[in-house]
Amino acid sequence: MQWCSGTSWWHRAKQPPLPIRWVLIRDPEGKQEPKALVSTDQHVSPLTIILTFMLRWSIETTFEQTRAHLGFQTQRQWSDTAIERSTPLL
Repeated sequence: MQWCSGTSWWHRAKQPPLPIRWVLIRDPEGKQEPKALVSTDQHVSPLTIILTFMLRWSIETTFEQTRAHLGFQTQRQWSDTAIERSTPLL
């Protein structure tokens, strides 16, 4: 994997800019899509950001596979109205 990193500002609507550290990673063989990772802690090393993403990805995949295999489901909505409408159906 190849990577590059830098610091920048994240601009959000009606909010003050937020300082971030970004990391771009890419597979030189082209087997994986390039990815952009972002951290609000500018003092974290790029390698730590990459390793944290890798650890989290395995956990996210495990949860998704558990839901698919065992039939577990959770609501995917975040608005109160959508949760009130869909949760009783689960």
